[in-house]
Amino acid sequence: MASLTWQDISTKRNFVIDVLQPSRVITAVRRQQNMPLHDRIIPYLETAGLYHLARLNSQCFWVDESLLSAFIERWRPETHTFHMPFGECTITLQDVAYQLGLPIDGAPVSGCLTEFENLMEHSRPAWVWFRELFGELPPQSKVKQMTVCYTWFHERFQVLPADATDETVRVYARAYILMLLSSQLFADKNANRVSLSWYKQKRR
Repeated sequence: MASLTWQDISTKRNFVIDVLQPSRVITAVRRQQNMPLHDRIIPYLETAGLYHLARLNSQCFWVDESLLSAFIERWRPETHTFHMPFGECTITLQDVAYQLGLPIDGAPVSGCLTEFENLMEHSRPAWVWFRELFGELPPQSKVKQMTVCYTWFHERFQVLPADATDETVRVYARAYILMLLSSQLFADKNANRVSLSWYKQKRR
C-alpha cells in the first residue's frame, strides 16, 4: 500500500472538517424540516420530480455518526472512492436515484455559474427575477451576493395562509423547492445560505 504524504493527510483532514462533518449533515436535515410540507404544494413537487425527496426530508431520522465517520476515514478524494477492507466502492447515480427517488433521465445540468447575472432570462437583473418568483425582496441584511439567508425563507414561507390563492401556493412551492435544493442536494460548507443559482438551473 502506498504511504500517505503530508499533503494527502492535510487534504483529507480539510475534507472531513469542511464537508463531511456529521454534525453538518444533521444540521441540514433539521434546517429543511423547518419548512412544512403543505398539502397544496405537493402537486408542484411531484411535477418537479422532488416529492419523494421531500417526503424523506419531512421525517425525523437519526444519522449514525459512527458509521458516517468510518466512511469518512476511508474516503480518498483523489479517486472519489471509499477504501474498504473488501475493496473500493463509491456512490453511483443509480444509488442516488433509488434512495432519493430523483429522476436521472434527460440532459445533464452543467455550466459555469461565476457570471450568474449573464444567465438570467432576457438579461433581466437577478433580483428583478427573484421578485417576480417570490413576490418580494429579502432585506439587504439577509443578502450576500447571489445568496439569501435560510432564516429569511423560514420566517417568510413557513406558514401557508389558509386562504392562499393558487399564485401564492406556487410562490410557497418555489421557496420550498429552492430550500430543498440548497439544503439537501447541493449543501455547501457554509450551511446557512440559499443560492439562487440552483433554482435557475432547475428552471432551465
